[in-house]
Amino acid sequence: MITISEATSKDFKIIQAIAHATWPVTYGEILSKAQLDYMMKLMYSEESLFQQIKKKHQFFIASEGIHNLGFMSVEHNYLDTNTTRLHKLYMIPKFQGKGIGKLLIDKIVALAIENQSDKISLNVNKFNKAFTFYKKMGFEVIAEEDLEIGNGYLMEDYKMEKKL
Repeated sequence: MITISEATSKDFKIIQAIAHATWPVTYGEILSKAQLDYMMKLMYSEESLFQQIKKKHQFFIASEGIHNLGFMSVEHNYLDTNTTRLHKLYMIPKFQGKGIGKLLIDKIVALAIENQSDKISLNVNKFNKAFTFYKKMGFEVIAEEDLEIGNGYLMEDYKMEKKL
């Protein structure tokens, strides 16, 4: 049975392991190795994960028995609005396409409703195959956004929303 449980700082190693397993597959053909390494350190160092939790990001891990399948991070009242933000959702590649991502989306929808949000927002790289998944889950493109993240690197994203 698949369970989704809230992560704590004790679970950082699990989150980092899932990120290290997914990012090269997800972004290997989109980003240079140098940018990939830079972003992994920027987003998944222990210090960065602590800062994200301090900023009210909640992490959830999907698992089945002893196997960790994926994770997501969310933030309620994003930018002081009635929006729940999906910051991250990553599934280990061999577990993709098995409905686990949908379970995580269902979880964020339930959390958003519980927190009285009227929508869920996210950014996704324009070339990420997950874009199709998010469209299937009811998210719509509302804008395009290029974000400078330092070191001369750029994130080229679609901004998407799902109304609740």
